[in-house]
Amino acid sequence: MISQLTRRQLLTGASAALLAGPAWAEAPEASLRPVARGEDLRKRTVPDLASIIADAGLDGPSSVALAEVQSGEILEEHAGTLGLPPASVAKAITAAYALDSLGAEYRFETRILTTTPPGEDGIIRGDIILAGGGDPTLDTDGLARLAEGLKDAGVIEVQGRFLVWGGASPRIDEIDIEQPDHVGYNPSISGLNLNYNRVHFEWTRAGSDYAVSMDGRSARFRPEVAMARMVVVARRSPIYTYREGDERDEWTVAKSALGNGGARWLPVRQPELYAGEVFQTLAGAQGIRLKAPERIETLPETAEDIARIESGPLLEILQDMLLYSTNLTAEVVGLAATAARSGQPESLVASAEAMNAWTKESFGLDTVAFVDHSGLGDASRISAVSMVGALVGLRAQLPLRDILKSIPLVDDSRAAIPNSGVEIRAKTGTLNFVSGLAGYETLEDGTELAFAIFSGDLGRRDALSMEERERPEGGRTWNGKAKRMQQALLRRWRIVYAES
Repeated sequence: MISQLTRRQLLTGASAALLAGPAWAEAPEASLRPVARGEDLRKRTVPDLASIIADAGLDGPSSVALAEVQSGEILEEHAGTLGLPPASVAKAITAAYALDSLGAEYRFETRILTTTPPGEDGIIRGDIILAGGGDPTLDTDGLARLAEGLKDAGVIEVQGRFLVWGGASPRIDEIDIEQPDHVGYNPSISGLNLNYNRVHFEWTRAGSDYAVSMDGRSARFRPEVAMARMVVVARRSPIYTYREGDERDEWTVAKSALGNGGARWLPVRQPELYAGEVFQTLAGAQGIRLKAPERIETLPETAEDIARIESGPLLEILQDMLLYSTNLTAEVVGLAATAARSGQPESLVASAEAMNAWTKESFGLDTVAFVDHSGLGDASRISAVSMVGALVGLRAQLPLRDILKSIPLVDDSRAAIPNSGVEIRAKTGTLNFVSGLAGYETLEDGTELAFAIFSGDLGRRDALSMEERERPEGGRTWNGKAKRMQQALLRRWRIVYAES
């Protein structure tokens, strides 16, 4: 477990007062600009923190903090104790929580169980069960290996039922109920997840109509599925509608939005049946016919393993999660971490509360209130000072920095600065009118800084209708301003805090 940092180690001077509760309301909006060492003209002409934030022209507040990693001293901050949505920056905390709870070498398992072993003739006269172990990286290729394992076990026929079980994790219909139905980054969560719980929808024009398909494709396979059905409807809006049918995801799409053809991933709301149908197809390709999948809530006590596959090690899973910002991975590993610490949580919110408690206890922080593990829900809050405190504490305890994404230092035109002399490892976060960046900036002289930058125009975000949330007007412009401000701050810190 992570050892707790004292406030003295984390914050010194005025910054200690920032975490003292009521005194936050009297905290200055910006720290004084550090005095330049010597007569270094470049340092003396760098814009100060308040000027960079003001010049960004962002509607809505920003919370910024910077600390030296070795001492934990807060070097500068702006509204540092203000809690704002972290967006996907939350995944950095989730990664640390999972590493501390499960260990870097932890692996998820997906198994085939049987209630009766196969006879000498290769026939299973009982049931078989596809049992998920929560693997967030399970794809169709992995299920194909599992089907091969069933054949390698000598099975040629299954006479009983084909059951599917996802009880290794609580069943959650969607991560954030405030998202549009059709966005693939907001799928359901189960202990049995396939292809990030997304189904591939493809359409091509066929005269005055369209040919559509729904499949669970991967690098090697493209099995079509019937548990997700799409109907093209003559209308202008909404573009998509969803209804949970009897053991099926029922979709419609507006014909006017399809053009000549295209494809996109849609979320799956009945993940166990989705994985079961794909496995049924893959087992059939091995000559093993299975009945249609049926969901079960508990595993039979007498069931025994007959085939299994494992995920890669957790550290690799987390590195990919931080690189590609996959929401399903964050939620599944967060739920697994909570289960390992205190038993399976009842809900995503309950698991997030357990992570909040771990973060506060480990680093002595106050402004931490996540509602999920991915940052997709905009009700999550963390302040820049708290995020920096966690980053400082984590640096010596867990290999978080090593798996964070490398961020280039760029100028205002977004061109990379050659030979910048800094290394930036960080996690980005983006929602509509919310932007975050937090991580580590290592200067040319070896000085290591921890930083957090959160911005949000929450009033404008709250005013969006459901139809506007995928591509809101003005969203890209606002986000561009936020990213330019983040880079301007990184450039400032590169100059001001480097040794002369």
